[in-house]
Amino acid sequence: MSVSKTADGGSNPSARANVNYIMSKFVTYIEETKEELFNKVTWPTWAELQSSAILVMVASTIIGLLVWGMDVGFSKLMELAYQMVNGL
Repeated sequence: MSVSKTADGGSNPSARANVNYIMSKFVTYIEETKEELFNKVTWPTWAELQSSAILVMVASTIIGLLVWGMDVGFSKLMELAYQMVNGL
């Protein structure tokens, strides 16, 4: 009588069943994910995608300019503070 071994070299059949269970759950997850992506997700049209991309670029530019402005303002403020401290 031969006993099949598990991946770790043991002969515990419940460990083998556990591995099979985990793999079957993983395969089910992949199949359900594929089903959802192809049949349930509403993808944007090309025009909607372009519109969203332009909106993101404009918003990023505005936020970048605001951060740059705050950086310049704080830099000038710190220069003024250092000049006042050095003048004392």
